[in-house]
Amino acid sequence: MSANRRDFIKFVVAGAVTAGCPIGLSLVTAQAGDAQKNQSADVDGEDNRICHQVRDKGNQIFTRPPASARHDVVIVGGGVSGLAAAYRLRQRDFLLLEKEPHWGGNAYAMEYEGSTYATGSAFLAKDEYAYHFAKEIGLMPLPVNSPDASIIRGELVPDTWGDGLDKLPYPPSVRESFKKFKKEMLAIDVEKRGKELFNQPFSDFMKGYPAELTQWWDGYGPSNWGATSEETAAGLAILALQEMAEESRADDRYTWPGGLGAITKKLAEILQPRYKDRMRTGATTVAVVSEKEEVQVTYMLGGELKTVAAKAVIMATPKFITRRIVEGLPDKQSDAMHQIRYIPYPVVNLIFDKPVFNHGYDTWCPGNTFTDFIVADWVIRKQPGYQQKFNIVSCYTPMAEENRGYLLNEIGARKIAANVLSDFQKLMPGFNVDPVEVHIYRRGHPLYMSTPGLYTRVQPLVRQPLDRVFFANTDSEGQESTTNAGILAAQRAVKEVEARLAGQPAPKQRAVAD
Repeated sequence: MSANRRDFIKFVVAGAVTAGCPIGLSLVTAQAGDAQKNQSADVDGEDNRICHQVRDKGNQIFTRPPASARHDVVIVGGGVSGLAAAYRLRQRDFLLLEKEPHWGGNAYAMEYEGSTYATGSAFLAKDEYAYHFAKEIGLMPLPVNSPDASIIRGELVPDTWGDGLDKLPYPPSVRESFKKFKKEMLAIDVEKRGKELFNQPFSDFMKGYPAELTQWWDGYGPSNWGATSEETAAGLAILALQEMAEESRADDRYTWPGGLGAITKKLAEILQPRYKDRMRTGATTVAVVSEKEEVQVTYMLGGELKTVAAKAVIMATPKFITRRIVEGLPDKQSDAMHQIRYIPYPVVNLIFDKPVFNHGYDTWCPGNTFTDFIVADWVIRKQPGYQQKFNIVSCYTPMAEENRGYLLNEIGARKIAANVLSDFQKLMPGFNVDPVEVHIYRRGHPLYMSTPGLYTRVQPLVRQPLDRVFFANTDSEGQESTTNAGILAAQRAVKEVEARLAGQPAPKQRAVAD
């Protein structure tokens, strides 16, 4: 596409890059490279001055005001985990704090002229608790019914790891290598070898295989669990392949237009009419300090520091934030939180005013600046009376950790979006169509990396309760970062809170497959 054509396309940059307070913005800016050095950070959605103070010096820089209110439970973080915890604590006097101006965290949906599209979490599986939780809160999950395809060398390959292996546009020897790899992975008993497999990298199983195989998985892994083959826990990737390649399987994934942001939107709609005075957006928590009989939580709201006291606190925040603001964490637990790594993960939505691609829900594109794309309205296209006004494709664009700085200003974010558009238009004949708008939702630290040892050793330490402080969020448990894990973490934390308030000891966390 020529520069002149691109000049007529509107690029919209949204999203809070830092996704939390205490991160090294100055360090990240330096990582952006020479092209970024003269660009000032353009980070919205938070009070960066306060965030920098928390990061650089800790809680002691604040003169914490005395508690102005008391609650049964304070929940820090208004993503799906925090919202689910608040929903389960409706009978309690809770206070929910969220630093962004909206609810939802990484499960957040946006709209373009009435058409909803995803900015993060895409789908859930029927056997996940989140499926039943969605129905409980009044959402009927809609079936995807579309095995994942791939676009390789300009050709669409439906059901990549099923019948698609015979149609891969590679030399016969490469196709046979894909089939051999599938056969070997299907023969592995992950349940029996779990401790071993979750503590070694997936790349160990790719030795001797062609580069095309690694290229495919180095797209699939970062999009789903934040890590390439060399840094992925093997057990997780093998399970994923076994699920995709199961011959008798049906596609048991479900979603809504806009992805799993439908769940957080519904939770907010349920809670806000009755508990609006207990739900505060724009509230940046800076300190969580345990006292003998209560926990004091200090946060910034409208330029003013406030402190509230609670009988218990649920930290529904990423652990790189949690470890900075919770005072008194044991060294081992703090170190475990510090071991969790997070990738930058923007989502680029290409908005077309005519059909461009409606041949599958989630399509993989190895070797491009984005890993895969989904069709935003896939699950409602065939509903009676529905007419597709806009064909919105959401391009998932996970980035390497060292490239986080490119999201810090609008110039860098626009360049990422422009590269995604350019790659998309080269994928297949007929794709060289101009969108009416390109929206990039930038996220700095949304997805934790499912590295070897994380699930078996790190997470059990991470989620260990600290007397009256309890830990939720998707990075608290689960083999990969999912909405389902976030809801389950909330369920567990709520049970621990109720036990603590009833005077019962909290259960000890144990390592997986110990």
